Amino acid sequence: MTTPKTPTAAATAITIDANGKTAVADSPNGVALDVAAGKLPPLTEAPDPPRMARMPIQTDNFNLAYTILGNYYHSRPDVAVTGECYLCDDKYNIPSNLKPDCLVAFGMTRPKREIVAANAYIISEIGKPPDFVLEVGSLSTGRRDYTIKRDVYAAQQVPEYWRFDHSGGDFHDAALAGDRLVAPGVYQPIPVTERPDGVIWGYSAVLELELHWVDGRLRFWNRDTRDYLYDLPEMEADRDAEAAGRRAAEAARRAEAAARRVAEAARRVAEAAHLATADQLEAAIIDRDANAARADAAELRIQQLQAQLAQQQ
Repeated sequence: MTTPKTPTAAATAITIDANGKTAVADSPNGVALDVAAGKLPPLTEAPDPPRMARMPIQTDNFNLAYTILGNYYHSRPDVAVTGECYLCDDKYNIPSNLKPDCLVAFGMTRPKREIVAANAYIISEIGKPPDFVLEVGSLSTGRRDYTIKRDVYAAQQVPEYWRFDHSGGDFHDAALAGDRLVAPGVYQPIPVTERPDGVIWGYSAVLELELHWVDGRLRFWNRDTRDYLYDLPEMEADRDAEAAGRRAAEAARRAEAAARRVAEAARRVAEAAHLATADQLEAAIIDRDANAARADAAELRIQQLQAQLAQQQ
């Protein structure tokens, strides 16, 4: 029996542009041809990745990166930002592969939701490796991040691999470190600088952003705007402010509705008072007319009696 050939990332020719992003040059596996023809085969669904025990501060920084970059590229349908899903060359060895904390892929022909639903980024199916991978340091996996995982991501031709250690280097070999692919399977360290204020930074040519280690927090600096990307605490503050604004607007709406009800009640009271006054006026006129009629009748009776007296004389 002939053993089927297992597809690998090397089966797809990958090119790297001036910014370090990957693109598919050709695809003997047929992915690029299917995309060009407008046909996208369904992605292989992987089992749910096992839940990893994380330190709260590690979880915060993982969520920080995923949320900030996801928000930053939200309007770009060709950019997928995801994390904690399997990253593998093919569908035949999914469970044995790594699950990066955060990955970013440009030039996507599939929406991110398909990758999230599949629980895996399978390079041979998508047609290219992700362009950026980030691992956040932890006590249990820290050493693997800068040894085994570094070699695996290089072999998968991930153009940039970054590591962030909130502890400043207790879990990783450095507080902040990055590698850039310079040849198939070969990484070269990206220069990282520490400023006098303690901020450690390096430049990601793939993201066109600077990664900053700031007091144990990961932040992304935009050189064009000369400011940090919208941060998670800022998002939460804006969310709280927006929620407070909605509550204030709802309270104002209810107060306005209550004022309208009070005004309507006052209008009805005034209308009732007006009608009551009109009824009283009408009753007074009727009473006056009745008195006048009785007076006229009495006057007529007097005249009649006077006439009778005159005839009797």
